[in-house]
Amino acid sequence: MTAFVAVHGVGHYRSALSPAEIVTARSAVWAKDLAAGLGTAAEQVPVTYAYYAHHLHLGRPVAQGAEDFEQLEREHPHLAEDITHWAESLDESLGMRLPPAATAQGRLTVPLRQLVSAISERLSLDGRLTRAFIATFFRDVARYLGGPDDAARVAAREEVAGVISSTGARVVLAHSLGSVVAYEALHAHPELEVDLFLTLGSPLALRHGVFDRLSPAPLADTGERPTGVRRWVNLSDHGDIVAVPRPFKRRFPGVDLDLTDSIAPFDFHRVASYLRSSVVAATLAPYLVKDTDVRGSDAN
Repeated sequence: MTAFVAVHGVGHYRSALSPAEIVTARSAVWAKDLAAGLGTAAEQVPVTYAYYAHHLHLGRPVAQGAEDFEQLEREHPHLAEDITHWAESLDESLGMRLPPAATAQGRLTVPLRQLVSAISERLSLDGRLTRAFIATFFRDVARYLGGPDDAARVAAREEVAGVISSTGARVVLAHSLGSVVAYEALHAHPELEVDLFLTLGSPLALRHGVFDRLSPAPLADTGERPTGVRRWVNLSDHGDIVAVPRPFKRRFPGVDLDLTDSIAPFDFHRVASYLRSSVVAATLAPYLVKDTDVRGSDAN
């Protein structure tokens, strides 16, 4: 049976638990969620959780509040600009018609809290939860993409590559920021060959904040497909405010299938919703059979 590796997104750092404890617990959760969508038992889903969040938080200040934008800006001076570019992509992709104050020239003077509040109102989302999520998302993204050779970035990337290698996984599922870490890990280790790279709610195409900081750097405004990836499928929820801009394939023409579906309209970006979706189940089902069966069917 094909081994799966799961690469988590933002907000999964747990200081009270050891990495080994987190891997055990979260592997079971991902297996349960995937099994629910596949209509099988969790024991039949051989998934190993690749945990890297601890590398991003080593020696970093602890946030005083989940939505402390002031602290975020002090820690990452470019954050306001990144969030503004994200808002532009969101506006373009979802047609939110943000107020001129949020999108016109000089928008960087608009307080981040006000900008995010405007977005949550346009999408009928809970303002407090949206602010907390955006703060968490951009904090983790900034900590990972601090620099091409940043110690935390290299450590996180190598952690994921190590799990793929040690498990012999042929399927890599990566959610949110995890898709960025996995993408770079697969590029850094072309010897790693996977039959399926499934990216969920991915911000890989997000200009300025993510796309333009990728390693390897995009060429001619497009990102390269990792050489060891046999098939790449990307899935975005219609309401996912992180998986922008769309279509994903415009920035990554090497993706085999770029899908957008209504997965959880009122619970955007949550990994469990993706894992339990019929689209993910249909994508993964062929890989639950023996490796030889999957490869044999492709060869015939």
